Amino acid sequence: MTTTLQSPPALLAGEGLPRFEAITPDQVVAHIPALLSTLQAELDRLEADLAAAAAGRNLAWAEVMDPLHRLGERLRWSWGVVSHLNGVCNSPELREAHASQQAAVVAFGNRAGQSRVLFEALRSLQAQGGLDPTQERILTAELRDMELRGVGLEGEAQEAFNAASQELAELATAFGNRVLDATNAWTLRLSDPAEVEGLPESLKEQLAQAARDAGDGEATAAEGPWLLGLDMPRFGPFLKYSRRRDLREIAYKAHVSRASGKTDGNWPAIERILTLRREQAQRLGYGSWAEVSLAAKMAGSVADVEALLEDLRTAAYPVALQELEALRACAAREGAAEAADLKPWDVSFWAEVRRQEAFDLDSEALRPWFPLPRVLDGLFGLCDRLFGIRIHPADGEAPVWHPDVRFFRVDDAGSGEPLAAFYLDPYSRPGSKRGGAWMDECLVRSVDAAGAPVLPVAYLVCNQSPPVGETPSLMTFEEVETLFHEFGHGLQHMLTTVERPQAAGINNVEWDAVELPSQFMENWCYDHATLMGMARHWQSGEPLPEAEFAKLQAARTFMGGAATLRQVHFALTDLRLHSQWTPECGRTPEQLRREIAVTTTVLEPIEEDAFLCSFGHIFAGGYSAGYYSYKWAEVLSADAFSAFEEVGLENEAAIQATGRRFRETVLSLGGSRHPGEVFETFRGRPPSPEALIRHSGLVAAGG
Repeated sequence: MTTTLQSPPALLAGEGLPRFEAITPDQVVAHIPALLSTLQAELDRLEADLAAAAAGRNLAWAEVMDPLHRLGERLRWSWGVVSHLNGVCNSPELREAHASQQAAVVAFGNRAGQSRVLFEALRSLQAQGGLDPTQERILTAELRDMELRGVGLEGEAQEAFNAASQELAELATAFGNRVLDATNAWTLRLSDPAEVEGLPESLKEQLAQAARDAGDGEATAAEGPWLLGLDMPRFGPFLKYSRRRDLREIAYKAHVSRASGKTDGNWPAIERILTLRREQAQRLGYGSWAEVSLAAKMAGSVADVEALLEDLRTAAYPVALQELEALRACAAREGAAEAADLKPWDVSFWAEVRRQEAFDLDSEALRPWFPLPRVLDGLFGLCDRLFGIRIHPADGEAPVWHPDVRFFRVDDAGSGEPLAAFYLDPYSRPGSKRGGAWMDECLVRSVDAAGAPVLPVAYLVCNQSPPVGETPSLMTFEEVETLFHEFGHGLQHMLTTVERPQAAGINNVEWDAVELPSQFMENWCYDHATLMGMARHWQSGEPLPEAEFAKLQAARTFMGGAATLRQVHFALTDLRLHSQWTPECGRTPEQLRREIAVTTTVLEPIEEDAFLCSFGHIFAGGYSAGYYSYKWAEVLSADAFSAFEEVGLENEAAIQATGRRFRETVLSLGGSRHPGEVFETFRGRPPSPEALIRHSGLVAAGG
């Protein structure tokens, strides 16, 4: 009699590419508890082995770090797939399944992170010496992270810490779900052609498509009806092009007040999250959550971050005031009633009018030159040119979670050696996919238990305008920049040469340096050879006219003061909420935010503005007391790109040599070295903010 070995359930494979279509909410509920039970038993065994070994001899890396990684990787793989699907294929059933297991996953993380046996084994390993620099950095980070996870706490203090960790995880998930629900719940049906006056054809087609999807089967771009929503591919262009100020106001107020209702809003969650984080910091011996956050970042202190933000604020504020005056003057020239009293829902519209007036640049009219297939060709060609890699489609070779998703493989251009792969999920799906754009890890570079190499695989997720009928996805220039940005994250994940997974790719990279490669890649959207090589009309194949490229270049710093000030406002709000706000301080988080707005906005937030209620980056993502990281890393990325400018963007041999150096340092070394050291190895000196001030068009104001 022969027995057939059954393969594990898709959710528990723990290695290789996930079979997404086989992973159901029922599997999550059925198999995550069993996985956690198995891992718990393995952790108990590992602790027993380490305790016994430590008593008699020195420990080896392979008996501590390797089994610890394999144990953690099995949970990261399985729970990572669940979290990924929750972001890209959200459904009530999956959401409920995810929520039902989250507490147990957090509890296991706390159990491992607070193991005194593991902590002592790591300290012993470090004390023995003989480690290479990568191992030293991994151990230092692991010991610090265990301390931040409460390994030094005991008894009631540790119980309170763990209970708060659980509650914070649940609050973060619920916060994000409420934002998604509020975004999806609001629509505005437009049936009169006067209500879509000024909207470009592509947006009217998108709004008609949304109406058809909602049951208006006869909706057309020309005749309507049209359905407006709060997802960015519909909301952003509507605010920019709609000539109906009354409708812009309605949409804007709906957007800034998302998830702020008295009974189903995020206000209570915000106060609770901030309170719990502050209590956690105090349990760990820190003065604030901001100090906890910065303990693992490149920036040295809250004061260092405040100083950078103040430098940027003082450079940007007078420029932003001038920009606002220019918009008012533009509205006055057009005879607009709002010229004397511009409101936030007017800014995008008049900025677009002013942009067209100043640069004769209609960003919507450029869409036909940026069909997604051509943009991908341009992006992949740039990566070949700079980094010596070949990217080729491998659709059908990997399971996917939606028909829109594509799969690509990455090889070394010289040797043909396989390096990595990635998924691309490009289009907005408002009902089931959270907004924004992100890169995440599917597989991390490592060596498996049998000694075979595991090549990295990335998830690249965007939310750009989907194809309509026979027309491909025609991208705005901003969507092109977003794709390049996320691909920069993907490159650091995929081109790492670090064999130790704890420091491979983006792992162990300080959070405020992790945006360096992504923001670096955005600069290439303004490079002549790159942009003109990919900007081809989707029907005629004609290249983008040189005059349009010149306008894009000239408009690069348009509204740069406002854009910088906006980021400073977000970053300073985040930092001070996590360093200054307490339940006893006599003001709400929103009141603190509005105090900050006095010097970080040139138009006071309106009464309905409840932006904090949808600030998912800091309340549902990983950016708490870290939103400043975008600007901190932008200093690094602008300076890195200036290395290419200095050798001459037309100097092909020098550009390729500099690109290879960038690959061998920033993209290769990942978290194996301190980011300051990696940057200096590439650049030959420490970073300077000069390039960022210049690229942002703030030179005159910045001095």
